[in-house]
Amino acid sequence: MPAASGNGKSGTSGKKGVTCQGSNTKTVAAPLNRPVNHMLLTVTNTGSSICYLYGYPAVRFGEAQSVPPVIEDSKPQAVVTLAPGESGYSSVNLSAADGSGTNGHTEKSLAVYFQGRTPDEDVPSAAHPSLPAKGAYIDDSLKVTYWQQSMDNAISW
Repeated sequence: MPAASGNGKSGTSGKKGVTCQGSNTKTVAAPLNRPVNHMLLTVTNTGSSICYLYGYPAVRFGEAQSVPPVIEDSKPQAVVTLAPGESGYSSVNLSAADGSGTNGHTEKSLAVYFQGRTPDEDVPSAAHPSLPAKGAYIDDSLKVTYWQQSMDNAISW
């Protein structure tokens, strides 16, 4: 039987998908010029089977004690599915563009934690993407989007 083509999943049929996490992905955090005060998280599946990006990234800048809230309106209709080599995206709103955010400061480190299919699934491996040398300026308006299949969807929030 010939391999399927065009669906991005050729060669992965019959393999059970796994939860995306730090150990089977590469995560890059890149500042965006537009929208202003945003960062794009790009997660690329480096494993040999499909992985699923559930929910949204739990980002932790520096020694933060809590994770920022998600933008509920950004919830996609389906779980983001990444074949080997494919990428998924989330946008991080770092600070208020109008300066209305409080407790603004610069952080030099970032950890990205992944969610499981169910709340009790343990996803042990976080990602630790590099931030720009000058760090990332954040304030209390910090928010993230749900994982998105396309970069355009991620940066539309």
